[in-house]
Amino acid sequence: MESVSVNKFRETLKDCVEKVISQHMPLKVTRRSGEAFVVMSAEDWEREQETLYILQNSDLMRQISQSLKTHQKREGYTPSDEELDEILSI
Repeated sequence: MESVSVNKFRETLKDCVEKVISQHMPLKVTRRSGEAFVVMSAEDWEREQETLYILQNSDLMRQISQSLKTHQKREGYTPSDEELDEILSI
């Protein structure tokens, strides 16, 4: 994660925000007091929240684990070409 001082962040706010949004990379802003904060796009923050939800949900993690096992054994459900097209077009 890239880091910048709060003074530099203030001077280049527009450029910093554009970079965070376009590159999907959070930016750590440091302060003299030692406390820092992170700037990230709303889209990236929402994605992180979804990931945390899934990782904290034991039932979902169990389903993912079972799916991975059946996939590795080449067992389980195989989507049709139409279903694959729909999935890949998202």
